[in-house]
Amino acid sequence: QVQLVESGGGLAQPGGSLRLSCIGSGFTFSDHAMAWFRQAPGKEREFVAGIPWSGLRTFYADSVKGRFTISRDNRERSLYLQMDSLKPDDTALYYCLRAKQSFNNNYRDITGYDYWGQGTQVTVSS
Repeated sequence: QVQLVESGGGLAQPGGSLRLSCIGSGFTFSDHAMAWFRQAPGKEREFVAGIPWSGLRTFYADSVKGRFTISRDNRERSLYLQMDSLKPDDTALYYCLRAKQSFNNNYRDITGYDYWGQGTQVTVSS
């Protein structure tokens, strides 16, 4: 069965860095675009970053552009999110998502995804 397992979350200080990882299994990883979403307590789920199957383009929410970098390694069936210059507003549960297709026309549209991981908690605090 399809599984997405995130790791790498934790506590970071403002201005610090974390790197999230997501390993996919039970499907052909290179056939699907992937994305990261996050949800903070009391807030709606929001798009963070997306990447098509090829990894040749990347897409970001305005709130993380220039600070976060999404990447993937299809041979390792892995998705990554390098998070730099972290802010307290980045505190959230971060989810790895599998898109239904190899490329999304709108990575922000949640209906374009069919599987989620369990999430990994990121807390930014001094």
